[in-house]
Amino acid sequence: MATTKGIDMGDYLYTTKEFDAYKWCVDNGIYISPLALSATKWFVCIEMNKKINVSPESYGKIEIWKQIFKYYTYYYEKYKK
Repeated sequence: MATTKGIDMGDYLYTTKEFDAYKWCVDNGIYISPLALSATKWFVCIEMNKKINVSPESYGKIEIWKQIFKYYTYYYEKYKK
């Protein structure tokens, strides 16, 4: 997850709980990804039910991954039965 075409997005080691949330979300049609504002700042892009929402705040490297997994965990806990 760290480098795309020479852009350093930082390294983030997710927890088992965060990975479980990620897998559940993807399996259930909830996709969360970084959207570049610049080479050093990204928005969080959330696609769910054919709607796309973009975070109002941008994040730097490493923080973008923390925020993405925070959203995955949020949706997992909100919708998992």
